[in-house]
Amino acid sequence: MKTPQGLQALIEDGVIDEVLRPLKSGKEAAVYVVRSGDEVRCAKVYKDMAQRSFQQRVQYQEGRKVRGSREARAIGKASKYGRKQQEVAWKNTEVDALYQLRAAGVRVPEPFGYFHGVLVMELVTDADGFSAPRLGEFEPGAEQAREFHRVLVRQVVLMLCCGLIHGDLSPYNVLVDADGPVVIDFPQVVSAAGNNAARTMLLRDVNTLTAYLGRFAPELLDTWYGEEMWALFEAGELRPDSELTGTFAADERSVDLDSVRHAINDAREEALIRQQGREAAEQDD
Repeated sequence: MKTPQGLQALIEDGVIDEVLRPLKSGKEAAVYVVRSGDEVRCAKVYKDMAQRSFQQRVQYQEGRKVRGSREARAIGKASKYGRKQQEVAWKNTEVDALYQLRAAGVRVPEPFGYFHGVLVMELVTDADGFSAPRLGEFEPGAEQAREFHRVLVRQVVLMLCCGLIHGDLSPYNVLVDADGPVVIDFPQVVSAAGNNAARTMLLRDVNTLTAYLGRFAPELLDTWYGEEMWALFEAGELRPDSELTGTFAADERSVDLDSVRHAINDAREEALIRQQGREAAEQDD
């Protein structure tokens, strides 16, 4: 196929040898299947951050560290230079997160480098060597749904132990390879300790996955893994090997438990609506 403009520099520098086909296009980036020597990989070309809403950027960027004081001041003033640095920081966030999470044992694609604003990484494939499908394209049986849920809850725990929360985890940001779920798409990852909305985002991530997989294993809808792991995290007791039960006892003396349950159920319903909207937007692309 004709080489997209965003990948031309990688061809010229010998980072990749050929663009084979487009893989996915969304609001944040376009992903292509590429050849690098004898290896088939994928290249993620980020789109202009201006296409994302300002409200979202503010929410996700709270608590993120900027490498230099000059850059931090410029971003705070929203100058032209500051907006450019904000764009660079936004793209670097996913790259940094992938390296950190991969080293911590989280099931994410292996990154191979970041060149000219393009992330080159592992192409996740299924058992037959084809591009792995998204979890949202699966209709698992009850046993498989429970296993997927168990694996994904463990990935969320590992991320939280790294101080990170995905922030937009859904069946459409999870691929299924020959060994199970692989988590993708991290440009909106947030700091668990530095973002005031961290708890809300963590619960939304877990509840979104639970709502989807609970269609196939309804007993999952009565679990409280997000609340349980956040309570352990706040207490400084969450570990990568922490055994979770899915149960959570709120302090009913200071918390209206019924309101909490209603809020979580509302979040799960909202997550399903967001999934349907994302799927429709991608079909429009």
